[in-house]
Amino acid sequence: MAQEETTPAEEEVFDNPTGWVRSHIREYVESNGKKGHRWRGLPTLLLTTRGRKTGKLRRTGLIYGQDGKNYLLVASNGGARNHPAWYLNLLDNPNVELQVGADKFTARARIAAGTEKQRLWKLMNTIFPQYDKYQAKAVREIPLVIIEPV
Repeated sequence: MAQEETTPAEEEVFDNPTGWVRSHIREYVESNGKKGHRWRGLPTLLLTTRGRKTGKLRRTGLIYGQDGKNYLLVASNGGARNHPAWYLNLLDNPNVELQVGADKFTARARIAAGTEKQRLWKLMNTIFPQYDKYQAKAVREIPLVIIEPV
């Protein structure tokens, strides 16, 4: 008899290990998005990716923007030298789960490029002007990710 596959809803989700991020995620989840959706005045969502090394589900909280029905994320990592783990995970597997407020849904990620990225970068920078500062100090091009609900 074939072994039944575990669905993401049944799997344990591992939250970002950074203390303040973990607290933010906990508050978001426990309140079903009533608390945490706005963080320091900024819109945030919860992104769950599949770990590229472990295969485990990994969840983090991120500032987002919107372009029509799509959600926008900037893989800034605060302007650090390396890409954030969540970005590397979705490069390996672009199928993700989002929670935006109380709404939870599956989605697929893709990376913006060219004029599309330029347009969306301006939009994201109006939400969080630090992105331009992060890019100025980064030694890498900071990716802009488009998350498309499926």
